[in-house]
Amino acid sequence: MAGAYDDRDGKIWMDGQMVDWRTANVHVLTHAMHYASSVFEGERAYGGTIFKSREHSERLHYSAGELDFEIPFTVDEIEAAKADVLKENGFTDAYVRAVAWRGVGEDMGVASKRNPVRLAIAAWEWGSYYGDAKMKGAKLDIAKWKRPSPETAPSHAKAAGLYMICTMAKHAAEAKGCSDAMMFDYRGYVAEATGANIFFVKDGEVHTPKPDCFLNGITRQTVVGMLEDRQVKVHERHIMPEELEGFEQCWLTGTAAEVTPVGQIGDYNFEVGALAREIAEGYETLVRS
Repeated sequence: MAGAYDDRDGKIWMDGQMVDWRTANVHVLTHAMHYASSVFEGERAYGGTIFKSREHSERLHYSAGELDFEIPFTVDEIEAAKADVLKENGFTDAYVRAVAWRGVGEDMGVASKRNPVRLAIAAWEWGSYYGDAKMKGAKLDIAKWKRPSPETAPSHAKAAGLYMICTMAKHAAEAKGCSDAMMFDYRGYVAEATGANIFFVKDGEVHTPKPDCFLNGITRQTVVGMLEDRQVKVHERHIMPEELEGFEQCWLTGTAAEVTPVGQIGDYNFEVGALAREIAEGYETLVRS
């Protein structure tokens, strides 16, 4: 599949039924378009099976609750719908996007209790998120935008509004020839990339930011488990910017990114070392097992 995302062949599941791809539309006065009342999940299917599928569906429900709305479909119904989308479009290896939002209704101000909650699920074939970075390491900028305090936003929800600063940070990074940007949090600690968690290696041990103000990604949790299974010491802690100079290896984790080594962040360079390669290869084996 190629071209604009609104002009493709295929089917999208919307509110309990399959619709033609090109007719999967919403009204311009949909509440989510104006007030970001939307949550979503990004998932990957390998060989016809979505990795950690149920965990993603459960998190979608959790995120909706954090934004004060309830999805009108159960986790089991969402699971069945995702399977139907893959089957209907003939995909075995694909990216799956589930999105729930406050739709158009009687409310068009900040409050929207009278508006219906809608749900859609789409899937498409999507290759490596960072191109050939898995071989040579991604190049990252350092963003000027910071991850917000949990007192200002539901930072543990996968909420659409939280990605606004990520889009701006990634655009700035791409303008400098980078693949992505690393962000600090509101306190100045290392946080994450715009759509992926981050890991560092020093003296054979792994250090990763404590996810106390950003998403504790499902891929992140999977990789922490992989490292522990390999008897690699993992430090989940606050990381200061000046520590970047002392780290030897670095990688990103996320459903889209999978496990992608990093070669450079700003002026700091990292080797695509043995542990980064081992975890990247081990993850690819795990998701297809």
